[in-house]
Amino acid sequence: MTTRWGILATGKIAHTFAEDLALVPDAELVAVGSRRAESAAAFAERHGGTPYGSYEELAAAPDVDVVYIATPHALHLDNARLCFEGGKHVLCEKPLTLSVAEAEEMVRLAAQHDRFLMEAMWTACHPAVLTLRERLRSGDFGTPRHLHAELGFLVQAPPDDRMLNPELGASALLDMGVYPLTFAHLMLGEALSLTAAAELSDRGIDLDVAIAGRYPNGALATMTASMTSWSGRHAAIATDRGRLEVDDFHHPSRITFTSYDVGDTNDTVVVSEPVPVETPPALGRGYTHEIAEVGRCLEAGLRESPLVPHAQTLAILRQMDDVRAQVGVGF
Repeated sequence: MTTRWGILATGKIAHTFAEDLALVPDAELVAVGSRRAESAAAFAERHGGTPYGSYEELAAAPDVDVVYIATPHALHLDNARLCFEGGKHVLCEKPLTLSVAEAEEMVRLAAQHDRFLMEAMWTACHPAVLTLRERLRSGDFGTPRHLHAELGFLVQAPPDDRMLNPELGASALLDMGVYPLTFAHLMLGEALSLTAAAELSDRGIDLDVAIAGRYPNGALATMTASMTSWSGRHAAIATDRGRLEVDDFHHPSRITFTSYDVGDTNDTVVVSEPVPVETPPALGRGYTHEIAEVGRCLEAGLRESPLVPHAQTLAILRQMDDVRAQVGVGF
């Protein structure tokens, strides 16, 4: 079965998505929609597909099975509603919406129209992340006790850019923080409680966020997101047997495990050399795996993905609502 894709919006992430889509077997870009006809035409000339000068035309296109929504967060719910009403399945860029209430409405609309809906959380579909989660849960590395994950980069953009404009849902938490929260959820389970601190801009958006969390079985996590500094983009998981290190954790290329062995007298610690954790290779920039997952689900007749289930998406959004309330950020 070939999944016929439409892309809604033509920004930077839409271009990267289209490049990865071209690498996925049984996936074809057949249409692109923009608010400006010339933008849609330029995108189609570069990546293929029929250009449409409005989102409404894309949603009504008869040869599109599923639409990838690549607009700013604040527009996701309206864009998804339009696509569902046009009979289209939806892959929506993360975070799914600005709040859990909006996300619940999107899930309700998907069910009402009997359409597939998935948040475009590539990390949850990444083969290295899935392998790490499986092996961690099976006890291969011991019992996880603490997780740390950080993601941030310096944002230099005009005030009306989506990264800084509160009307478009600008937020270090929503743009970057969603990744460490999701990674911790995948590795440790759903958070029991979160405590947060943030530095806000003069327009009331969170520029930097630090979060401490309690997770099942006594595990703890610390997570940071930043729009003002360059983070290491790495994650580490400390267990009772050693330490896992994950480079660029939301799209990892290397994971290592260092084991620690305490001697019988409890005063000698033997530390091994870091050993690479074998994982399947990733294809393209990583969007390929979420694209393939959508195709697999549609072929199976599913209305949500077991890798990115609605309950998981709603749980993370509920956590972000909690964090925003703690630090005083609203939309």
